[in-house]
Amino acid sequence: MLHLVFLDAETVGRDIDLSGFAQFGQVEIYPVTFPNEVIARVKPAEIVITNKVVIDKTVMDAAPNLKLICVAATGTNNVDLDYAKQKGIAVTNVPGYSTQSVVEMTFAMLFYLLMHLPYYDNYVKSGEYAQSLIFTHLDRPFGELDGKRWGIIGLGNIGRNVAKVARCFGCEVVYYSTSGQNINPEFKRVDLPELLETSDIVSIHAPLNERTKNLITYNELKRMQRHAILLNLGRGGIVNEADLARALEEGLIAAAGLDVLEQEPIRPDNPLLKLKEKEKILITPHIAWSSIEARKRLMDEVILNIKAFLKGEQRNRIV
Repeated sequence: MLHLVFLDAETVGRDIDLSGFAQFGQVEIYPVTFPNEVIARVKPAEIVITNKVVIDKTVMDAAPNLKLICVAATGTNNVDLDYAKQKGIAVTNVPGYSTQSVVEMTFAMLFYLLMHLPYYDNYVKSGEYAQSLIFTHLDRPFGELDGKRWGIIGLGNIGRNVAKVARCFGCEVVYYSTSGQNINPEFKRVDLPELLETSDIVSIHAPLNERTKNLITYNELKRMQRHAILLNLGRGGIVNEADLARALEEGLIAAAGLDVLEQEPIRPDNPLLKLKEKEKILITPHIAWSSIEARKRLMDEVILNIKAFLKGEQRNRIV
């Protein structure tokens, strides 16, 4: 009978059924695991599931029975892959499970900001609309997507799907490849300065690495058009948050929507929380990936990864 431990089940939600793991043997499910608890919880396990809990050399050395680490996510930066390979410990991940969820959240954030929805919602609920002399209210003009240029930073799986939807709305789509390797004849590739200077909407769907860390600073934000909207659904750290707060305060861009931050949860002293015009910024707590359907797919895929490992198959295997 295998011993399976899920270290941070709270990250996939209490509404998701985890009973399927019982088919593999003894299961211990922890809502959260703090750093000082990791070794004791992993030590007896043969299979470990982790979303964000770090599994490093020290943890692996303390777990003599460990055979498989299942990352309940696409990114595997919380696992020391090189050391896992040395130890003969398999590592799997789950690519692509959240693409649709992130794409839809991208457009939800865009329309929320573009059409000033919080302002108009508050206008009605405050009672002001009930006192109006006319049937409508035009104090916050908004434009249409049709005919706008949408610049995408990072044309991977999510970026490509955002591009296709944006084109359905009548947008001209251009993209910047952060790796310099991505060539997609379906859309026009441009350099970063051109993308920033000419796009009405800029959305980021890139990973965080040495090429993208602080990719968007005050200097880049100064290049953007004053009516432009910036969306980051890639990784925190790509956009310098202090510089973004300054740019918004100075009116260099119209608005920004962030689902990811350099530090999560957000620090209480983050300058983006102190903007005078709060309607210029929309911040969500890293939820774009987390539709009910995406989280169900995630757990289904983890189970399939375990089954494949036990059969000696290579499904979604990183190491």
